[in-house]
Amino acid sequence: MLLFVMAFGCRPVSEREEKMPPVAPMIEKKLVIHGDTRVDPYYWMNDRNNPEVIAYLESENAYLEEVMAHTTDLRENLYREMKGRIRQDDESAPYYSNGYYYYTRFEEGMEYPLYCRKRQTLDAPEEVMLDVNELARPYAYYRVGRFDVSPDNRWLAFAADTVGRRQFTIMIKDLATGIIQPTGISNAGGDVAWANDNQHLFFNTIDPATLRYNRVERMNVQQQDKPEVVYTEDDETFYYIGVSRSKDNHWMMITVSATLSNEVWLLDAGQPEGDFTVFQPRRPDLRYRVWSYNGKFYILTNHQAENFRLMEATGGLTALDQWREVIGHREDVLVEHIEVFDDYLVIQERQNGLPQIQIINKITGSSHYLPFDEEAYTAHLGVNREMSTPLLRYNYTSLTTPMSSLDYNMETGEQVLVKQQEVVGDFCQDNYETKRYEVEARDGVRVPLTVVYRKGIELDGNNPFLLYAYGSYGSSANPRFNVNLLSLLDRGFAYGIAHVRGGQDLGRHWYEDGKLLKKKNTFNDFIDCAGFLVDKKYTRPDRLFASGGSAGGLLIGAVINDRPDLFKGVIAAVPFVDVVTTMLDESIPLTTAEYDEWGNPGDPEYYHYMLSYSPYDNVSRQDYPHMLVTSGLHDSQVQYWEPTKWVAKLRTHHTGDEKILLYTNMEAGHSGASGRFSRLRELAREYAFLIDLAGLH
Repeated sequence: MLLFVMAFGCRPVSEREEKMPPVAPMIEKKLVIHGDTRVDPYYWMNDRNNPEVIAYLESENAYLEEVMAHTTDLRENLYREMKGRIRQDDESAPYYSNGYYYYTRFEEGMEYPLYCRKRQTLDAPEEVMLDVNELARPYAYYRVGRFDVSPDNRWLAFAADTVGRRQFTIMIKDLATGIIQPTGISNAGGDVAWANDNQHLFFNTIDPATLRYNRVERMNVQQQDKPEVVYTEDDETFYYIGVSRSKDNHWMMITVSATLSNEVWLLDAGQPEGDFTVFQPRRPDLRYRVWSYNGKFYILTNHQAENFRLMEATGGLTALDQWREVIGHREDVLVEHIEVFDDYLVIQERQNGLPQIQIINKITGSSHYLPFDEEAYTAHLGVNREMSTPLLRYNYTSLTTPMSSLDYNMETGEQVLVKQQEVVGDFCQDNYETKRYEVEARDGVRVPLTVVYRKGIELDGNNPFLLYAYGSYGSSANPRFNVNLLSLLDRGFAYGIAHVRGGQDLGRHWYEDGKLLKKKNTFNDFIDCAGFLVDKKYTRPDRLFASGGSAGGLLIGAVINDRPDLFKGVIAAVPFVDVVTTMLDESIPLTTAEYDEWGNPGDPEYYHYMLSYSPYDNVSRQDYPHMLVTSGLHDSQVQYWEPTKWVAKLRTHHTGDEKILLYTNMEAGHSGASGRFSRLRELAREYAFLIDLAGLH
């Protein structure tokens, strides 16, 4: 039996009142590959069914509560403060689809949304399709994945996750009677899509061990037939399989994706018992997405176009050599997404790190862009289910502008604000200011940095500052309004987003320059942005904090190994820190799909490069900043043992007095608590950690 202790060590009696962390047993595990031997003393933690592991995690949670006991009132105040800014009976902007307006709304004091609709007009009686509060009542965690209403508007299919591990069950609700029918389908991936006969339902499934999306199945729900597999993916580097019905309702579409390539399969939605056919067979490094319209296909592709271009295919001729160019490749513009209407094409682009929306009249060929005038902002296409409309729904936000949903009339140029996020209380966006900088990194590359603060702060180096980044998978760090961030800004914090390489904020090359054998650019960019903030006297190292989650937690881990002196404290949320061990274990969910992002450590070159930055492997004897590390026991994306092992190892090497804390949500996965107020409790803990260290309470 493994035993851990709340250790006092050999300290003098006078020091024993200090709260001491749990001490994890060290059992050497030798990991040998490429002639290199690593010794992992905490490998034994890799077993969530081991009672000793659970007991250890619970002891870490108890230790955190002891150490942070003096912040109890602060945490409660923060929770009430953030909760108080939310309009509790809020609802989303409605969108129109197939004769109904759809929206979600919340009720006062309730954790989960209600999914609702109204027929034809917003004045019609409300139909509550799903009350997630009722569905979630027996569970500590509950999340609805995708849902789809049948073309005849009678049946609702939805997927539900009750653990947080992205293993969904599928249920069918008769919207006429209100009866919910279990389907017996588990280990689903979360996608559901009806065929046009209102009987056949298509859904994706996952491997129960690796959690890799590996099949698409169909089921005649009305006849309650046994599901039939219609597509199987055997290539383990293709990690995602999604299924949907096209916007024009003509096709069932399967998309099979790896990091750098994908493939689309089609089936006539009116012939659901037929066979899927491939649109364009996969090729290495070929990515494409397909939109259908009136016998034509629009294709967004990176074929001979790093930043993507728009092509079209007609007459059922879908092979790549039969595609014709609609919008050519531009070196300085990344094409991210499109929307197809009867008379218009809408293109979502990104130039110089900022989003743009271009509207093209398909009849006249004329085009124009929507105007955005803030220094830094986010604009993206919203829900547009109808083709025969001149109205474009898009969303706009910035670090100072609450999320806004707008309808733009592409014929007249008129624009209507449909919904803006309400901030309860005395919030005034004019009290806050955003700046956008270009920071010269050590290799001469200019890295965007977005900053927000409450007006009136002095740039004297005394301000606490929280710097955030992600920097992986080509995910751009868009500056969005976060109502909860006001609790830091109003206490004197400034906040920044470092748009580091590894995202694609500046185009596809920005991603390519922050992955594989160039991954260290991500970490160096973040450090250089932090140094810039100090040089500009926004803050100083003993007032500077950093945060990142998942792959952004990897960034935090690498950065503090390299420059622990630069930060007072850090938050690493569900951090991917044991890179080499995880990437060598193909039984762990998602590992094989990640080779194009991190490299395959079976190759010595990639192994040694990963080993040179892996946070867990590079922990050394030095002073580390204060740390709050979070985890989820059921996390399928970053297994709980990675942050747990990391914290244990950090404590044995840390030479200073700073606190290293671990919190594990024992009932959730990668995204933490599922309820909107429960999430605020977790955030209040993180903010209290920062505010306490900044001495602002």
